[in-house]
Amino acid sequence: MRTLNELHEILSAPDDAVVKSIAEGSGDLILLGVGGKLGPELAIMARRAMDAAGRTDKVIGVARSLEPALADRLHAAGVETFKADLLDPLDDLPDAADVIYLAGRKFGTSGAESTTWALNTYLPGRVCERYPTARTVAFSTGNVYPLVAVTSGGADESTPPGPIGEYAMSCLGRERIFEHFSRTNGTPTAIVRLNYAVEMRYGVLLEIAKAVRAGLSIDLAMGNVNVIWQGDVNSMTLRLLEHCAAPALVINAAGPETVSVRWVAEQFGALLGRKPIFTGEERPTALLSNGTRGHDLFGYPSLPVRTLIEHTAEWVLAKGAVHGKDSHFQQRDGRF
Repeated sequence: MRTLNELHEILSAPDDAVVKSIAEGSGDLILLGVGGKLGPELAIMARRAMDAAGRTDKVIGVARSLEPALADRLHAAGVETFKADLLDPLDDLPDAADVIYLAGRKFGTSGAESTTWALNTYLPGRVCERYPTARTVAFSTGNVYPLVAVTSGGADESTPPGPIGEYAMSCLGRERIFEHFSRTNGTPTAIVRLNYAVEMRYGVLLEIAKAVRAGLSIDLAMGNVNVIWQGDVNSMTLRLLEHCAAPALVINAAGPETVSVRWVAEQFGALLGRKPIFTGEERPTALLSNGTRGHDLFGYPSLPVRTLIEHTAEWVLAKGAVHGKDSHFQQRDGRF
């Protein structure tokens, strides 16, 4: 993973389990919000898996706008694109048997809370009305959980929600809307509480690596995190289509380790030749998710944390492309 093309290839390559799972489906697949960080390689993985399974159904990515280079890359891979503002009427969206819901808003919530609620809670209801019978995998976030003890192993799917801040509350609202329509319409649904996806261009590991490299201080108040390779999230998402249920299945997508931020920074310090600078002290609680249910269904993530750290360090040293969108994992007050 030393070039952007190599990264794209690895993130979008379906393994045998994904191909086998996709082979059991039929009908077109639509991804709502394909232009975000997760969408492009997920859409291309779906197309590649369908091709390998001998399926000729369409993979359609919906976005309000796409950079020309990204649109060209999706088209070259066989992914069709559809331009739409999802807050407009949805009647003209293509029909689909399967839906992956990626739309949402996090950053910029403070001061524009109503827009965040519209995108995160009102829109899901309209999508459920547009696709009442489609298998639907909807992305949520581990932020719906409260902060838990770092010795707890993380919040699992039975942990009562305790969202902190308007963003997290709106995400719980999104889940409740999908759950409502799953119960009332029988819409087969899976809700993915993601915490935190990483790849070379974004995520917690990159943020820590960049801080170490630049000699910036690293706040230890959120002293522990979960990370999971985005390629594994992509695989899990596509395989979840066959596990969609009514009432909705709720599942965490998280790495198996409770990872120390201090330890990660020290590993980057050794790899990047810089001594990490820390501020504050670790608190006894953190935003942590227990991914055991997902591991039981789909196996452990393919790339362990140490390997991800090494790849990220190489990427930073090579000045590889980045998305420029931080996760703000350090936030304990839920303000984004």
